[in-house]
Amino acid sequence: MSSSLTRLVRMLSAGFSNQTQAFENPPLYAHILVKFRPLPQLPPGSLLLEQSYAINPAAPYRIRVLRAERRNGGLIIHNQALHGDERFWGAVDDAAKRDAIRSNDLRPLEGCTYVVREQGDGFIGEVEPGCRCLVERKGATAYLVSSFELNSRGMRTIDRGHDPQTHERLWGSLAGPFEFERTDDYSQEIPAPWLDTLEESAS
Repeated sequence: MSSSLTRLVRMLSAGFSNQTQAFENPPLYAHILVKFRPLPQLPPGSLLLEQSYAINPAAPYRIRVLRAERRNGGLIIHNQALHGDERFWGAVDDAAKRDAIRSNDLRPLEGCTYVVREQGDGFIGEVEPGCRCLVERKGATAYLVSSFELNSRGMRTIDRGHDPQTHERLWGSLAGPFEFERTDDYSQEIPAPWLDTLEESAS
């Protein structure tokens, strides 16, 4: 049986779309595409994330390199930005751009690590406590409160920004979580040496 870390990386290595939700509730939900693809040249568990509006997938509004690992018997996902990230826009569908990403292109996002645990046949995760995951949006700084639920069928996410002083909610979905259906499977791109390393970390 695969370790929980291996299952998490396999389950994340996919494409997702909330098309059904967006088409049923267009005033409340934009149509969003989310893709995670393995980056074999980086440490095991490293995945490129691009999140974009379906009307303009070439210009993602979020591009990150995530890295899943085991820590103190639990699971975490490191959250890393890319220096000059526009250079890598579209890399999730462009192998040459993906291959060009190196460790020195990455900038750790302090306070933005996801703490993950198993739930049923999948996983749930949320940004670590402490209100330290700061993001700039619409000219204001907010701390991010973010969580996800992931299973074999899809993914549910919710992101909200809060004022660092008053803790008032500044932005985020008022209508509830985004409901993503799985559209692509990239788990076959996970390099074999990763699997050995991910399994070893569980022993």
